[in-house]
Amino acid sequence: MQPLPGFRDFLPHECATRNYIFTKWREVARRYGLVEWEGPVLEATELYRKKSGDEIVGQLFNFVDKGEREVSLRPELTPTLARVVAAHEREFKKPIKWFSIGQFFRYEKQQRGRLREHFQLNCDIIGETDFSADVELIALCIDILRAFGLTEKDFVVRISDREFWTDFLRQQNFPAEQWDAVLQAIDKSEREPREKSAEKLGPLADPIFSILDDGGQSEKLDRLVDGLGARDLAQYVDIDVRIVRGLAYYTGTVFEVFDRAGKLRAIAGGGRYDNLIGNLSDGSVSQPALGFAMGDVVLGELIKETSTAREKMGNAIAAANKIDIYIVIAKEERRSDALAQIQHLRDRGYRVDYPLTVTKVAKQFQTAEDLGAGLALLYGDEWPQVKIKELATREESRAPHDRLLDKVSKFFNVSAPH
Repeated sequence: MQPLPGFRDFLPHECATRNYIFTKWREVARRYGLVEWEGPVLEATELYRKKSGDEIVGQLFNFVDKGEREVSLRPELTPTLARVVAAHEREFKKPIKWFSIGQFFRYEKQQRGRLREHFQLNCDIIGETDFSADVELIALCIDILRAFGLTEKDFVVRISDREFWTDFLRQQNFPAEQWDAVLQAIDKSEREPREKSAEKLGPLADPIFSILDDGGQSEKLDRLVDGLGARDLAQYVDIDVRIVRGLAYYTGTVFEVFDRAGKLRAIAGGGRYDNLIGNLSDGSVSQPALGFAMGDVVLGELIKETSTAREKMGNAIAAANKIDIYIVIAKEERRSDALAQIQHLRDRGYRVDYPLTVTKVAKQFQTAEDLGAGLALLYGDEWPQVKIKELATREESRAPHDRLLDKVSKFFNVSAPH
């Protein structure tokens, strides 16, 4: 039996990699004042249909449950966030600054950087219209990637503005009901032949291509870059009005993050969606909002391809997997004494391991080395004293068993504080 297509087993190393990514996500999000929340992994299919239309159903893991409800495994978090905020927004001071780390599912063809399940960080700011929130959110996204050891040479945040294009379409007197089709064509123009994009754009093809070729001028995006420049982060962003984001609910600033080499899919993406909460609540609650999502699959690929980030992750995982103390049982009659001490050590928070069965002393010391232990404590002929060996320096000492905790504490306070 194998995992289903597009799903993963997380063996210890893969699980350690995942946990490393989660830890960095949490550290930086909390540094920006975001608090963690979570929603259910299963939602009513109607929630996604209401946000994205009937076409979304083809990308869902959806079914009818035993209560005859049409439900789906969540493909994204924003609809759930909108539902939750609409129900509870009076309970929280604005702006609401939340993040979530969860698993998501899409029934689509798997390829490099895209599976049928993945873990995703979502960061959102709700209840703030000021442009400072847009700057803050993009700064957060940049800082998260910097936390992995990635630099401006490794990734770029391409920023754009949906209002740039809606203002253009309004000036062209283009019918509002056709705007989404034009915006989607612009969004795909970089990935499609120019002739195909021109066919989709129709009479707007020439003026739109002229804007794309010239780069587009936007005072709003210039202000965004200046705001990031004040934080010494401007080198991480490029203005690129081709970025529109295919999802129709975006209303203002939008952005996507790519590796500089252009080998991978988007690492992260998001923007402002001021109308979504109102639309999903049928107008009962209206809150401006903006957010972004970052998946673990593409991020993991980028870390593996970037030597500095890969080394940083490897060192962090190795350190996390190390134990503090290995108990060497040289005499089996001392096992009960050792087990009593092990419990005291673990109660104090030390990571401790020992041989579960009779094992040669040399093999026990080798195991201690393999596990990265700082100390080996040997229970043998010296009893009621315990031999202490510092594995890094090979220095040895002894301590009475009833004073051992003090000796261990002094070692870790100096060399490896918890």
